[in-house]
Amino acid sequence: MKNCIAAVITLCIVMQVNDALDFEKTRTAYSAKIFGFSWENCGKPDDPAVLKTLTLSPDPITVPGDLTASASGNTTVELAAPLAVNVTLEKEVAGFWVTVPCLEEIGSCHYTDGCDLLNLLIPPGQDCPEPLHTYGIPCHCPFKAGAYTLPESDFYLHDIDLPYWLTNGYYRVQGVLGAMGKELGCLKITFSVHSNN
Repeated sequence: MKNCIAAVITLCIVMQVNDALDFEKTRTAYSAKIFGFSWENCGKPDDPAVLKTLTLSPDPITVPGDLTASASGNTTVELAAPLAVNVTLEKEVAGFWVTVPCLEEIGSCHYTDGCDLLNLLIPPGQDCPEPLHTYGIPCHCPFKAGAYTLPESDFYLHDIDLPYWLTNGYYRVQGVLGAMGKELGCLKITFSVHSNN
């Protein structure tokens, strides 16, 4: 599985982009290229939820376009609601990293329960989308303790509507997953975006 951390953090990023659709009154679909995607665990050595591998290709990733992904990770504890997610989104401006504030659930935001976000994306009772379904990877809380693997799989990325401040530039996103005041895992992602606007 894209490990629970990666799934929830990626979901938060996707939810932020989708929320931007409601926030921005004028919407324009842009094609975009994502360059230099990289990731790293940023948690403590004893964090129970860890992403072991994540590979995305091609580089650049074209939106809309095809994406090939594989991932593996594990959690030593069950991940159940409520799972707090703290997202810090930064954009490079004139050589400095500037934190993007949380506006209408977009930017550097605290989400009280990532499980609720998953339920918004994939309603409870609905089968998990492919290829998660094929590989028996859950898409709803709770996530049982154990190892999860997503073999190399192909996806199609559809057009997305980007708010003006999420278009061209260098970005880094850090997501911290926690429950009951304890950190469960941390993931940091860096990339650059070039759009046609």
